[in-house]
Amino acid sequence: MPANRNALIRYKTIDKCLRNRQRLWTLDNLIHECSEALYEYEGIDKGVSRRTIQSDIQIMRSDKLGYNAPIEVKDRKYYTYTDAEYSITNIPLTDQDMGTLNDVVEVLKQFKGFSHFDDMDDMIKRLEDKVYTTKTNSRSIIDFEKNEGLKGLHFLDDLYQAVHKEQVLLITYQSFRARQPGEFEFHPQFLKEYNNRWFVIGIKKEGSHPINLALDRIIEIKKAEKSEYIQTDLNAKEYYKNVVGVTVSPNMKPRTVRLFVGYNHAPYVLTKPIHPSQQLVDKVKGGIIITLEVQLNFELESKILGFGDSVKVLTPQALVTRIDKKLRVAVAHYDNPDFPEKR
Repeated sequence: MPANRNALIRYKTIDKCLRNRQRLWTLDNLIHECSEALYEYEGIDKGVSRRTIQSDIQIMRSDKLGYNAPIEVKDRKYYTYTDAEYSITNIPLTDQDMGTLNDVVEVLKQFKGFSHFDDMDDMIKRLEDKVYTTKTNSRSIIDFEKNEGLKGLHFLDDLYQAVHKEQVLLITYQSFRARQPGEFEFHPQFLKEYNNRWFVIGIKKEGSHPINLALDRIIEIKKAEKSEYIQTDLNAKEYYKNVVGVTVSPNMKPRTVRLFVGYNHAPYVLTKPIHPSQQLVDKVKGGIIITLEVQLNFELESKILGFGDSVKVLTPQALVTRIDKKLRVAVAHYDNPDFPEKR
């Protein structure tokens, strides 16, 4: 079990004392210094017992926390380090420590674009240097999905700060369908990442339905200094409860979607559900049948089409018709040797 904060304060205080070789340290001296440190850092004024400090010294001497501190008692009274260069802060990292640090570095490096991680940049670089120079094998164990060329990531921090500080924004935005960009006031509520893309969800005005804006379609962000921020009761978990992806239709009720999944993809779908509402309802010849309680949106269709010939929509009929039509168009493209036509 990791040492608690009070214990760590005592260990560091004992270490600081024993590194100071300009004086001799009795057990009473160490008790006094640890009591003072606990009062300074934690406001604890009841002091510490002799038994506690004696136990701390035994733990520091042992391998329990990896310290193996060379503490000896001279003249049966004075505590000191036999190695004048020793400190618990100079303990070499174990292979397990290095593996853990390497994984932590990889995780931290994913949070680009947020200013509060900028302050950690130097620390991350130092961690990387420590990890890579200590490990003989410095290859990364974890590879996160990322898209370094994705547009709009530089807006992440502006949007995060706007949500945090409850600021109204003037956003210039051009959707894929719009011929020209437009500018409007926007009250951001939270950020969402899906399928390696970032979105900001908010409202344009009081009482309007929430909308999601893809960061890669944002052209410019400015502060609307004179406008008052509108706080909503939007909750990300509840807002996305009935959808696959990020497209939410406020007035659309979730439908029961029945899917046949072939045996080749059944284990994958069972271990990684398409949606939290997924239920296994039957095992049939050649595969399984599952149900989802979701809105019918673009992302759901894309997810189904991504399984190719391994998934068939059984109900509702509206979704059957849309998927059938898209598959027939796709087949027609392959049947047409002149597709795509030259300009």
